[in-house]
Amino acid sequence: MSNENSIKVWDLFVRIFHISLLASVVVAYAGEEGSMWHIYAGYTVLGLIILRVLWGIVGSKYACFSNFIYSPGTVINYLKGLRNKKPKHYIGHNPAAGVMVITLLVTLFAVTISGLKVYAIEEGRGPLAENKLAVISSAYADSDHNKLTYSKDHDDNELWEEIHEASAHFLLFLIFLHILGVTVSSKLHNENLVKAMITGNKEN
Repeated sequence: MSNENSIKVWDLFVRIFHISLLASVVVAYAGEEGSMWHIYAGYTVLGLIILRVLWGIVGSKYACFSNFIYSPGTVINYLKGLRNKKPKHYIGHNPAAGVMVITLLVTLFAVTISGLKVYAIEEGRGPLAENKLAVISSAYADSDHNKLTYSKDHDDNELWEEIHEASAHFLLFLIFLHILGVTVSSKLHNENLVKAMITGNKEN
């Protein structure tokens, strides 16, 4: 229940998205790479990203990107305010949080797409898999061509595995920064941002 001094900021979709994304990322990291838990968690993350981007265009006031994407100058001024422990207060996402939201979405997209590429190359499955004839099993297949194809697939797989691993590690770093930012902002603005994300209400 909200009091007369609170304002509804985070709509139901944003709150469900936030909790679902957190759960999916935890499952993806906990599940062994290549396991069905890991794969389906990745699909879930990708679906959530797509929905969040759409909601960032047509959603409620504070969920829209237009509400929290600020100019570089505004972001820098907000960070200076944080350093001086006198940051400007924003009802929705502050400028630094806006940058974090976009960076997280881009990184999550990189993690899921690179994971799908690895899945496609190693297992020949998923939306990014190519429908190629099994040239190795063909009686008329050229062995040299097969070797070149295998070598290319192997190199591609290593590249996408490296991208997947690097982006996943970067995601962990961003999550750490996100938690740190929420903690610092909650303290400086004297508000409980975690509770606000659960209830949808912030003190006005």
